[in-house]
Amino acid sequence: MKYKNIKIKDKNSGQLSMQILIYGMVMVIMLSGFLVWTDTNLNNTINYQNRSLAFKIAEAGIEYYRWHLAHDQNDYTDGTGAPGPYIHDYQDKNGNIIGQFILEITPPVNGSTIITVRSIGKSNADPDIEKIIEAKMGIPSFAKYASVLNDNVRYGDGTEVFGPIHSNNGVRFDGTAHNLVTSALSSYDDLDHSGSNEFGVHTHRNPAGQSGTNSSFRPLEAPPNSLQDRSDVFMAGRQFPVPAVDFTGITQTLSQLKESASSSGFYRGSSGSGKYGYDIVLKTDDTFDFFIVDALRAPPSNCTNYLNQSGWGIWSIQTETLLGNYQIPANGLIFIEDDVWVRGQINTSRVTIASARFPDNPTTRSSITVNENLLYTNYDGQDVIGLIAQKNLNIGFYSTDIIRVDAALMAQNGRVGRYYYRSPDSRCTTYHTRNTITTYGMIASSQRYGFAYTDGTGYQTRNLIYDANLLYAPPPSFPLAAETYEVISWKEIQ
Repeated sequence: MKYKNIKIKDKNSGQLSMQILIYGMVMVIMLSGFLVWTDTNLNNTINYQNRSLAFKIAEAGIEYYRWHLAHDQNDYTDGTGAPGPYIHDYQDKNGNIIGQFILEITPPVNGSTIITVRSIGKSNADPDIEKIIEAKMGIPSFAKYASVLNDNVRYGDGTEVFGPIHSNNGVRFDGTAHNLVTSALSSYDDLDHSGSNEFGVHTHRNPAGQSGTNSSFRPLEAPPNSLQDRSDVFMAGRQFPVPAVDFTGITQTLSQLKESASSSGFYRGSSGSGKYGYDIVLKTDDTFDFFIVDALRAPPSNCTNYLNQSGWGIWSIQTETLLGNYQIPANGLIFIEDDVWVRGQINTSRVTIASARFPDNPTTRSSITVNENLLYTNYDGQDVIGLIAQKNLNIGFYSTDIIRVDAALMAQNGRVGRYYYRSPDSRCTTYHTRNTITTYGMIASSQRYGFAYTDGTGYQTRNLIYDANLLYAPPPSFPLAAETYEVISWKEIQ
């Protein structure tokens, strides 16, 4: 019996082939996705590295120009003398050029130290990628303080100060300080009372909950006791000792001001025999009226120099003659080699008025007096006035009862303040006391500053408001507090 080959058909074979085909397609899709994912991530990593490198190159441009300014403070053209932009190659540690930074420099406006540096960083690996960083740099001015002294100073009860305070000697503060108060001394002898040394910065105001002050020696405000928390007086704290501030360099500043005003500003020499100086009235149209002072007001009967103060007088004008109306110079500098009175108002002007006699002689040093309001129109940094006196910066006898002085006030060798006009028996009439003085700007005084005295004479209320715009944008040619630029702000543009 013969058997025939019988073929048995596997019903599952076609199904298995289909499964293999499907699995294969899935694997191909997954592998393709993985390859695309890998390629994308690789490209992203490379892109990130190139962007990071471009960012580092842009940063290098900012640091390079800060270094450049440290070696040439007034060069805003990258050493070329020509307008930018300025392109620099960027090298790796082996000296290979791997990118460039492109610098755009915006120099300071008149009177400011703020320079704007924009740095564009590019990598040779991908020239289409660029990062942009913009930094503002400035040199802090002498006007970094609301008030800065070269002598012991006392701020009486009722004084309110907005802004930093510093003295190269001791500070007694009995008012309210909204900012930091510092001294170059760790302790000193407060001559306003007897007793041992007290802290370089201390107060005699009674603790919170108690009114008034106590002028006796305060053991808790003296070493070796630990420093008390007096945030009711020093709202931002107090520090001592800290480095002293240099007042001696201001002589050179005055000499440079005279030279600059003589060449491209406004300069006047002595008012001459029988005259007493000049009166400047600032106006809102960028001009000023200029008067010669013919006579001063005499003191009232029996009003005398009771404290034997140097340069004591009424410091108030009786008669004057108009010499003309003048434009505020483009460089903002007015230098007078005589005594000066200043008043008026500005609008979008930047001006420095300096008073000094050369050669410098302690017996002939000149002063500046403000007896009426001296005002800004704008309080956003557009308006700036600087008054620099070789000797004193006075508020005279016949001064306005409520007076406001918007300016940076500097007395190089004397003091900012008001002379003592004796009150007993009304020897100096009712002008021995005044109501309120408000200063908006800063005060720099070589000697002890003051608009009032402990017997109640002078201005009863004293408001000293700091203009923070003065820190990096002081009045034209105002003394600086440092020699190198600091980075004020930094931001990534792109």
